[in-house]
Amino acid sequence: MVLAELPRRDVAAKARLADVADRFRPAVAAADRLIAVPGPLGAALPGGGLRRGAVVTIDGVPGSGATSVALVLAAAVTNAGEWAAVVDTTGTFGGRAAAEAGVVLERFAVVRRAPPSQWATVVAALLDGFALVAADVPARCRFGDARRLAARARERGAALVALGPWPAEAALRLHAQSSSWSGLGDGDGLLAQRALHIDVAGRGAPVHAHLRAG
Repeated sequence: MVLAELPRRDVAAKARLADVADRFRPAVAAADRLIAVPGPLGAALPGGGLRRGAVVTIDGVPGSGATSVALVLAAAVTNAGEWAAVVDTTGTFGGRAAAEAGVVLERFAVVRRAPPSQWATVVAALLDGFALVAADVPARCRFGDARRLAARARERGAALVALGPWPAEAALRLHAQSSSWSGLGDGDGLLAQRALHIDVAGRGAPVHAHLRAG
């Protein structure tokens, strides 16, 4: 009887396998792992962009501009020729606001009113096909679901933008501190510009950014 030779498991054999894996692993430049974000927000982000596979949280009181910040990130992705999606549990995302933020609507999808029981499943499915998924976080988002979605984003190389309290780890946490409007004093009686004040926490932070949205 001839016994099949078992694979070697000593330290030297493992080292050789690791060396082969390193030589054949696709090289990904640091710049390729980032989606450039223009303007003041990009200047406040590490490397000037949105890292693929990362979780970014955005929170703030209603009216502070958290949604506008998410649209700035979606605009950066769609203008780079990639797709972005929003899971809109409240039905408040509008196409006009997205277009005014610079989002390319032909590469932008909105999933409205996903039930909380299916929220994690919907977000996970979108992470398989979109470069960025922005999602309202349900009030009772479970830690386990958040951890699994973070792992899914990392595996797929997609950016997950969580809007609201996020119970798991995140590469960056953006807090929309306040917003203010200008234009009434110019004589035309119209609100022309909105100034957003954003705090960025993460590696290389804290940073404060001032954004202007039309």
